[in-house]
Amino acid sequence: MVRRAIPERRAAGAGGGVLPRHAAGLLARSLRVMPVTVVTGARQTGKTTLVERLVPGRRRMVSLDDLDALELARNDPEALLGGGRQLTLDEVQRAPQLLHAVKRLVDRDRRPGRFLLTGSANLLLMRRVSESLAGRAAYLTLWPMARGELLGEGRAGAWDLLLREPPQAWPDALARRDVPPGDWRDLARRGGFPVPALELRSASDRRLWFEGYVRSYLERDLLELSAVGSLPDFRRLMRAVCLQVGQMLNQSALGRALGLPQPTVHRWLNLLEASYLLVRLPAYAANRRKRLVRSPKIYWADTGLALHLAGAGRPDGPHLENLVLHDLLVWRDGHEERVELAYWRTVTGEEVDFVVERSGAALAVEVKATTRPRLRDAAGLLAFRREHGERVHGALLLHGGRELAWLAERVLAAPWWMVL
Repeated sequence: MVRRAIPERRAAGAGGGVLPRHAAGLLARSLRVMPVTVVTGARQTGKTTLVERLVPGRRRMVSLDDLDALELARNDPEALLGGGRQLTLDEVQRAPQLLHAVKRLVDRDRRPGRFLLTGSANLLLMRRVSESLAGRAAYLTLWPMARGELLGEGRAGAWDLLLREPPQAWPDALARRDVPPGDWRDLARRGGFPVPALELRSASDRRLWFEGYVRSYLERDLLELSAVGSLPDFRRLMRAVCLQVGQMLNQSALGRALGLPQPTVHRWLNLLEASYLLVRLPAYAANRRKRLVRSPKIYWADTGLALHLAGAGRPDGPHLENLVLHDLLVWRDGHEERVELAYWRTVTGEEVDFVVERSGAALAVEVKATTRPRLRDAAGLLAFRREHGERVHGALLLHGGRELAWLAERVLAAPWWMVL
């Protein structure tokens, strides 16, 4: 094995002001092309800040958190939406009936950039939303901040580079990125919500923020999505999910453990997904010869919030996995080209944490918290390569150490922070 030591380097702070976001470029292009752009994501990810920073002062801004605006939206939506000036409408999930009025106005005038809507729920997954604005709207998701955004660089990880460059060029290409090393456990504790990640310095301050976030979600946001009979039971479900980060989802077993009916578990998990808190990672579907596991794996949108809900003081390997998936989500949803994310597992236990597929080429990614990866850690990557052959562009093992090492042909072990 050829190893390359990575020199010590201190991580630079992001500095003052509003930090750029990876999704900003795609948002700007959407506003130039589509009459309606919808930006969704969990509360406190920075949606309002992003849209205000991108088009400052050029649009009329209305928030449905304002009760007067909400009443007008429900009783006379066209009066709220009219006026001719380009409109940004914040927290649109509070009045989903507005989408019908948006459709009528757009069908009369399809000027690009006419409406910019933001929401803290996935409108396409909400039962009360019957209007998808198909052919009229582009949908973007803003996740909590990726590491490259927290560093002030407005980017996600090096996934484009890894898919573009041949594997033999990866070590030099990654080294040229000149990315500072970091402590993934500290990153997991802080998460990616801008306030706890950037402004709150102590663990106790972050605990207060996360608890306030959970209470606001349970007592206000959740009720806008659906009626939940028992908030304490719903919180117990949230905690149980956070204790199973990176595991395959078994709704029946989860219901038995919590003493809840399986249909209730199913509905509540859908609510968490619609709120952009739960992430279900599907199984890789490009079957060849082996029998594959089909159940999704579950992750959380923010590791800091997941650790708080689980009552866990110390992050472990699944949280490093979750950080990598979060970065992949930020990258994918700020990308124009279609990207598929999945995991691969056979019934005999061979597994790859993430399969990133674009334009027919697959990148296989395994994540290990170890600081000294060995060939045995790449067993799943090698099995995936044998199964899918030339379809696999390359394989990457991300780890918690400091060295680049070729573990096998086209299988590179790299420190997590060199990619994220």
